[in-house]
Amino acid sequence: MSNNIADIRKDYKLRSLSESDSLPDPFAQFEKWWKEALDAGVDEVNAMTLATASADGMPDARIVLLKGFDPEGFTFFTNYDSAKGAQLLENPRACLVFFWKELERQVRISGLVVMVSGTESDDYFNSRPEGSRIGAWASPQSQTIDSRQWLEENERKMREQFPDGIIKRPSHWGGYRVKPTHVEFWQGRPSRLHDRIRYSLQIKGNWKIERLAP
Repeated sequence: MSNNIADIRKDYKLRSLSESDSLPDPFAQFEKWWKEALDAGVDEVNAMTLATASADGMPDARIVLLKGFDPEGFTFFTNYDSAKGAQLLENPRACLVFFWKELERQVRISGLVVMVSGTESDDYFNSRPEGSRIGAWASPQSQTIDSRQWLEENERKMREQFPDGIIKRPSHWGGYRVKPTHVEFWQGRPSRLHDRIRYSLQIKGNWKIERLAP
């Protein structure tokens, strides 16, 4: 096997995507692909890259988990005081990328970002395992800390503060919703001649569907 990175490649052959296959709006199309990804047993199907940028345009990206989607947008939860939270406060725009390698598919979602309601954040927070709820209190996400030992000690202290197991959502933790203006569905094809179908939101609220060159 060659050790040359440039020689690493895969020819995609599983499926195709045509304009006639594409549903009228991106939410319906995403739901269709989502169900197919679930049926295919895609590993970490809700893992997505979240790309943000600060006010001066410096980009940043990390993997987060999708926790819901509907015609209003795509929802995830995090610490508002984290690096991503600070960037979204300065520049409330983001891009999400899903890569479902088992189906040779990619979805890119770009749009504006808003906070979800406190009630929605409470509902999701209360559905989390106890350890995750404690962790939201114990970890000052993205801040410099002294050691792993410090983090574990802080977790222990937080557990002592909630001996009855009733753990309310901290005010610095909650959800964001990405409200798309563009959604692109990418299907791998042989010889790098991939299928790319892009939905663009129009002024009247309808979606324009176009094919992009690979």
